[in-house]
Amino acid sequence: WLVIEGRKVLNFCSNNYLGLANHPRMVAAAKQAIDKYGVGPGAVRIISGTNDLHIELEKRVAKFKQVEAALSFQSGFQANTASIPAMVGREDVIFSDKLNHASIIDGCRLSGGKIIPYEHCDMNSLEQVIRENLPNFRRAMIITDGVFSMDGDVAPLDQIYEIAHKYDVLIMVDDAHGEGVLGRGGRGIVDHFGLHGKVDLEIGTFSKAFGVVGGVVAGKATIIEWLRQRGRPFVFSSAVTPADAAATIEAITLLEESTELVDRLWENAAFFKKEMKTLGFDTGVSTTPITPIMLGEAPLAQQFSRELFDAGVFTFATGFPIVPLGKARLRVMISAAHQKEDLEKGLEAFASVGRKLGVIQ
Repeated sequence: WLVIEGRKVLNFCSNNYLGLANHPRMVAAAKQAIDKYGVGPGAVRIISGTNDLHIELEKRVAKFKQVEAALSFQSGFQANTASIPAMVGREDVIFSDKLNHASIIDGCRLSGGKIIPYEHCDMNSLEQVIRENLPNFRRAMIITDGVFSMDGDVAPLDQIYEIAHKYDVLIMVDDAHGEGVLGRGGRGIVDHFGLHGKVDLEIGTFSKAFGVVGGVVAGKATIIEWLRQRGRPFVFSSAVTPADAAATIEAITLLEESTELVDRLWENAAFFKKEMKTLGFDTGVSTTPITPIMLGEAPLAQQFSRELFDAGVFTFATGFPIVPLGKARLRVMISAAHQKEDLEKGLEAFASVGRKLGVIQ
């Protein structure tokens, strides 16, 4: 729940998948870190900005995700814009899913490499562009989101790996919306597909399911060491705060202790989607807790959002250029923090507004 301009409203558009942003243990961990280390790192990591919390965080992430090493960043966006230019140069080519996140697009542009898109999650398209273009470049990398944030669908990473292995191409996956959601106890998309040791770079963020702020790159130790030397946002920006590092460590501990929050997230998502479809809403192609309510035109989506707010439910209308023309939607983000009565309240509001605006019967 949120208070907006004095009104208490149900929050249906937060990335706080597991409710950890407000968890008492997370808050306590952050407070303890502030008492011990202060509020800021005071320097970039390579000078005097690294403390034992940063080192512990990276070890814990690597263990949690079952990789050789990990490197933390100030955000997931920074992790992408650090990693791609460090791995790809002007003589190289990137095969990028057409619906990849803006941070991937910016990282690709910064690299100077040739960017060749393939049709969204279309493996025939991916293999075709690889066959047609690979001989013209020094090396290649396939880059994809793990979970696509606007549609809620999951990249077929197992099939991407088979193609990458066939053509000896590197793989990078941005698991921002998969961490804490997919895999055993929220270990992410690589765990979900059982591809440990087969994905070269796994990008993550701590600002969604982990409930904090920060980003991470996980993978092979040689690549992580390369990024430590060549990832410009790592080298030239201050470290994440002690409070953020400590809270993220606590989030990992909570996930290692129990799958309760992840299980509740999926139960809530399944219940909400089922009921929305029963009401007659189009929830798109989502197979994750991200639930798009497809409305078509932006003015309708904006009006629907305003009407929901008046009914005590906060959602956000998304239109062009964030999504294609004619694909405007409301994106509902279900959380483990939602109680059954919260979801029922949201469903009642959607039903009322949907009938009023002629979206459903």
